[in-house]
Amino acid sequence: MWTRHHKKKKYGRLILPAVTIAFLSYFGYHSIHGDYGLKAGQEFERIRRERASELDKLVAQRTVLEKDVSLLSDGSLDEDIIDEKARYQLNMSRPDEIVIFNTYF
Repeated sequence: MWTRHHKKKKYGRLILPAVTIAFLSYFGYHSIHGDYGLKAGQEFERIRRERASELDKLVAQRTVLEKDVSLLSDGSLDEDIIDEKARYQLNMSRPDEIVIFNTYF
């Protein structure tokens, strides 16, 4: 009776570690560089800070405009406010006045 003895191949031992390394490398790369990875989170945080600062500027601008509108539309118009707005829009002043421009924007 003939028996065959199979010689164990050296490559069989390396299959599982190679698959494991490939698996961990794939997910490790995408955890840093992927759409929801660490770098994408940093970029999202940077954009959020920029937009928060822009929102703060717009809220301050809106507050100033709301104050101006309340002075102009509360029923009793303040003549000084109307005069100031008209001079600013028309870019006019009297010869004996000193004009200091303070823009809101």
